[in-house]
Amino acid sequence: MKKYEGSAEQVRERFAEVCARVAAAARTAGRSAADVEVLVATKYVDVDGLAALHEAGIRLIGENRAQDLVEKQARWGDAFTYDFIGHLQSRKTKVVLPLVRLIHSVASLSVVDEIERRAAGPRDVLLEVNIGGEQTKSGVAPEEVDRFLEATAAAEKVRFCGLMCMPPLVEEAEQARPYFARTRELAARLSADWAGKYTFRRLSMGTSADYEVAVQEGATIVRVGSVLF
Repeated sequence: MKKYEGSAEQVRERFAEVCARVAAAARTAGRSAADVEVLVATKYVDVDGLAALHEAGIRLIGENRAQDLVEKQARWGDAFTYDFIGHLQSRKTKVVLPLVRLIHSVASLSVVDEIERRAAGPRDVLLEVNIGGEQTKSGVAPEEVDRFLEATAAAEKVRFCGLMCMPPLVEEAEQARPYFARTRELAARLSADWAGKYTFRRLSMGTSADYEVAVQEGATIVRVGSVLF
């Protein structure tokens, strides 16, 4: 991984701009900015580079790889809150689970089984949906979500509390809107159909390229990285 050499002041200024844009997008949609978390994706920030983020006041970060998560948590401990946002293999679940607040990318029965087996108590997780039906991306197809939830319903510790999506790559942010809207509508339907078992209030959607549109369509967590670095 290339060493991150940006300054804390640069990150602080850019993060403040992102937060301001999130607030404006929330107001446009009649929402409160307090309902949206800005998670900083640190896939391309090395262990030492996290110093600039911490000095800039960033506390919530998201990791894509289990080994990077382990290394960064070992160095920084509870200086940050960690989420896992990358593709999760079942064999890595035991490593990731104790270190994170939230796993955004649950998309296989084997991962659900691992969480159920290894969690000390109830754990909130997000179900990753392949909202664009792309063969190159992980996630449960929207039309298969209910079947997936039925297959995991016996799990007592795994608590689905929302959805995560990554729409197809588009040239303009506005082109991602239908995918975000579809994810929000799916979450609303699942919240009604699975009331009493699961809630789907959290929506992890939107990245540096389209986070404002995602907020307008209901995102409660946006994942930004390149716009800061």
